[in-house]
Amino acid sequence: MDKLTIAPSPHVHGHDSVKRNMYGVLIALVPALAASLWFFGLGALKVILISVISCVLFEFLIQKFLFKTKPTISDGSAAVTGLILAFNLPSELDWWIVVVGALFAIGVCKMTFGGLGQNIVNPAIAGRVFLLVSFPAQMTTWPAPAGVDGYTGATPLGLLKAGAISQLPSSSDLLMGSVGGSLGEVSAIALLIGLVILLAMRVITWHIPVSIIATMALFAAFFHYGICEIHYADPLFHILTGGALLGAIFMATDYVTSPMTKNGMLIYGFGIGLITMLIRCFGAYPEGMSFAILIMNIVTPLINKYTRPNRFGVK
Repeated sequence: MDKLTIAPSPHVHGHDSVKRNMYGVLIALVPALAASLWFFGLGALKVILISVISCVLFEFLIQKFLFKTKPTISDGSAAVTGLILAFNLPSELDWWIVVVGALFAIGVCKMTFGGLGQNIVNPAIAGRVFLLVSFPAQMTTWPAPAGVDGYTGATPLGLLKAGAISQLPSSSDLLMGSVGGSLGEVSAIALLIGLVILLAMRVITWHIPVSIIATMALFAAFFHYGICEIHYADPLFHILTGGALLGAIFMATDYVTSPMTKNGMLIYGFGIGLITMLIRCFGAYPEGMSFAILIMNIVTPLINKYTRPNRFGVK
């Protein structure tokens, strides 16, 4: 009787499900996964495997032995959290720090609130921010990608924050991934391919990614062309760096922590883009996308409240 739904006809049977959408996200992440392995090699593979296995294992153990419920790891949500968390980490991060991040993401930010569908913030982003605050030195040591001289390579936004304008990478380098950074952020073209896959599979809609990118481009253009071209980078640079595409496409679009209505999604995306640019241009931290998404995750219930449509028959 649990599965019996009583409703007037007609009845439409959809093919959408949590499992389908989660595995759709995993498929869309494959290009970025391939790029991370190409540029960072075995270090990237180690971090990815540890993160994914840890997230799946922690969710299984908590559901099995603490909640006393049937584990739901087969739906793919824990694997998605693990992969996105790994994509926000340096390729040579110590294995035990990755495990701590996975435990915080799954144990604290997801299962503490009751599991999938009940968490108030994106677990992968919260795990990344927790590690950044707890282990700042390790989380900001960036091994240089293959083909780039030196062991550590500063991120493009780090160079911008340090005032090294002449050392900023070209747009082609940012598109292909020949820059320092976390595993999943370096290759913009791989992330854009993932966006096409998500849109084609109808896993997400365009509203959140486009509103984030458009807002960032608008404010970057204002700062660059309207205030000072020397101190503020151009819009394309900001869009292609600092995990902007990774955040806009794969993290901000999380079903649980993003608004339900299209108008709400546009407001949500605008807020993320604005906060990201304010942090990048005026804050001490060079990036800002993760913090912006977490802030707007918390604002999501308020957005849902004021953008929900009227009930049928109510003016």
